[in-house]
Amino acid sequence: MKHMETISSLFHGNTPDDYQRLDSKTEREAVSSSGEQPWEMVMDKKHFKLWRRPIEGTHLYQYRVFGTYTDVTPRQFFNVQLDTEYRKKWDSLVIKLDVIERDLATGSEVIHWVTHFPYPMYSRDYVYVRRYSVDKENNMMVLVSRAVEHPSVPEDPEYVRVRTYESQMVIRPHKTFDENGFDYLLTYSDNPQTVFPRYCVSWMVSSGMPDFLEKLHTAALKAKKMEIEVRDYMSAKPIESGGGGEGKASVASAEPKSEGTRGPAQLEYA
Repeated sequence: MKHMETISSLFHGNTPDDYQRLDSKTEREAVSSSGEQPWEMVMDKKHFKLWRRPIEGTHLYQYRVFGTYTDVTPRQFFNVQLDTEYRKKWDSLVIKLDVIERDLATGSEVIHWVTHFPYPMYSRDYVYVRRYSVDKENNMMVLVSRAVEHPSVPEDPEYVRVRTYESQMVIRPHKTFDENGFDYLLTYSDNPQTVFPRYCVSWMVSSGMPDFLEKLHTAALKAKKMEIEVRDYMSAKPIESGGGGEGKASVASAEPKSEGTRGPAQLEYA
């Protein structure tokens, strides 16, 4: 978090709306922690910056996003990301988004997410577990997700299953959780299993991610104006992490399941 604050102070002046561009060397040093592989800037906008770096031994990239909003509260931004029912309304790419299982002790949830990919690619589906934490003492929020397998969600021949996916977001309020203004740092990687070369996949991610974040921001603004009710995940979590309980709750899918099991998807990835 100290590293994140250093980045923020370099990009902003005396107020969050002040903005300066850095030379490429200073920018690389700011984003990369000591001893780690340097990041390459892909996009540099006033409230949004996107970097990438190759993942060793693969044809894939890891991405890092640093952004700032001054017209939404951290609580609203956090809740809108977690509310799966609301996302079905504001994200037109969602085909299916269901909570499959929930751990009552930690608040962890297993999610099945099916999403459109740009034409002519097949739609992708993800099964991932997510966990979140609100650290009131240190004034920050964390949301972590990673791909898993789950017996309730076998592969569907209609979709390409994405088996490698990780996402970590840290949100730091400028003041409090319920006052406008915060910085966020998102680190993300996945393997969409496409036959397209690395630069094509990189272009899709670097163009699609700003669009998603802008839609997320707009959805948070609507929630702020009370145009739609969003669940408050900060107060809804039953037990803080580390409770040690093993209670699990299965969540019934909104759609009926077809009879029988399906074999692995037999698609040539596109």
